[in-house]
Amino acid sequence: MEPERHTFQKQERLCSKKRIEALFAGGSRSITAYPLRVVFAPNNREGENVQLLISVSKRRFKHAVNRNRIKRLIREAYRLNKHILLDQLDENERIDMAFIWMSDELSDFATIESKVKNLLQRVGESEKVRG
Repeated sequence: MEPERHTFQKQERLCSKKRIEALFAGGSRSITAYPLRVVFAPNNREGENVQLLISVSKRRFKHAVNRNRIKRLIREAYRLNKHILLDQLDENERIDMAFIWMSDELSDFATIESKVKNLLQRVGESEKVRG
């Protein structure tokens, strides 16, 4: 692991269309902690242990400023708390994850952070059970 763990770099973002389609096509699991849902699947690629996608639907928030705010808050909560998941993974385990916002309401950072922590803990535990 790198010495500074509170970062969110380009390599940690899930950008590949093939892998995004594979994540949502099947063989993945999801956990909900309203207003967030996380979809995740193991992957055997090289690179970062966890790659992340954040999605906020245009149907939920018509204004881009609101969608971007929610994404920014989720990204910040993940950045500060990703160690919860990374500590539970083996060095050779790789996971693709997507956080999906399911509410029509804006939320404050404290609420989002508690939900992200909860989901990261549960994803780590479910990966241990599968392995």
